[in-house]
Amino acid sequence: MHIGVIGATGGIGSRVVSEALDRGHHVTAFSRDATRIDEDRKNVVWKSVDVLDADAVAAVIPGLDVLISGFQPGNAARDIADTVVRSIADPTVYVTAARALLKALESHPRTRLIVIGGAGSLEIEPGVVRADSDELLHETLDAIGLPREYAAAVRGHRDALNVLRTSNRLWTYFSPAEDIAPGERTGRFRIGGDQPVLDAEGRSRISMEDSAVALVDEAELPRFVQRRFTIGY
Repeated sequence: MHIGVIGATGGIGSRVVSEALDRGHHVTAFSRDATRIDEDRKNVVWKSVDVLDADAVAAVIPGLDVLISGFQPGNAARDIADTVVRSIADPTVYVTAARALLKALESHPRTRLIVIGGAGSLEIEPGVVRADSDELLHETLDAIGLPREYAAAVRGHRDALNVLRTSNRLWTYFSPAEDIAPGERTGRFRIGGDQPVLDAEGRSRISMEDSAVALVDEAELPRFVQRRFTIGY
């Protein structure tokens, strides 16, 4: 299988590249400026692309079976503070990216798209979405140490999901657990749909490594076409 990864230098994206290569897939890894990448692994090619440019994305899709987008403003793996600032400054960028990706797929309708999004659009109770409530959202942002202004970015992710939901393309949306960080690849986690997966302590958590496992699993064996899924321990 040939998998494309946008945001391939990011926290989750870089792990998706490694996971896919370890499973024997061919990978085209996309970055804003691939000329700075020093790569010696087999079966991976690096290319530059602007995810906000639908024509540029369409030009690199031929040959890909699946395109996984881990787009974030800036590079959160290198400078999370910069990504937070950029996301607050223009929370509509996630919708812009979603629309550009869908537009690019119009000429490549058989290529599947998996978008790595946010957890704020998950239902914490039937019909209750954290992104829709200032009180709930501020409570979570306070707990994880993000400024309350980041609520706009959380809602940007939610709005991008809603854009995908209006499309008949072969899209999948991945909401990571609320608590996601570098950690261990266990390959053992539970899968959910529109509600977070909670552990015995009531926490929604997952490692970036296991997120990559779940994403490549979905690329290999699609279960959530035109649907959202999440995972957790």
